[in-house]
Amino acid sequence: MQYTKKIIIDVPLKETVALMDNLQNLKKWQKGLKEAKVIQGKFGEKGAKTELKYDFGRRKMTLIETILETDVPHSLVAEYTTKNIYNIQRNTFQATQDGKTIWISESEFKFGGFAMNTIGFLMSGAFKKQSLKYMRDFKTFAENH
Repeated sequence: MQYTKKIIIDVPLKETVALMDNLQNLKKWQKGLKEAKVIQGKFGEKGAKTELKYDFGRRKMTLIETILETDVPHSLVAEYTTKNIYNIQRNTFQATQDGKTIWISESEFKFGGFAMNTIGFLMSGAFKKQSLKYMRDFKTFAENH
């Protein structure tokens, strides 16, 4: 499953990326995130791995984020893995002439096993909705911090 989401943030590019590239800020805009700890390298740098623990009530999930490519402040490619779910997210950031930031996020999901493939197919709308929700939550955080 692949999809692209786009949002405009009313904050200059460098400030937007600085807010996003801060481990301490993740909990301020990612609802459900209970713990974020670097387990390899330096947060935000190529090769860095961060363990992200989420609690959504009855559903708990641990993801490992690996930074695959970084050209901050213009782009960041990260891989997120958990049991039977693999996601690559390609993020690009562009400055507008009026001092805002355009954030484009391209997501590609792969699922392991028949059951997860079926869930991924049936729940594709939920994945897209969650991605856009986090983008909107970051926008709100960045514009009001």
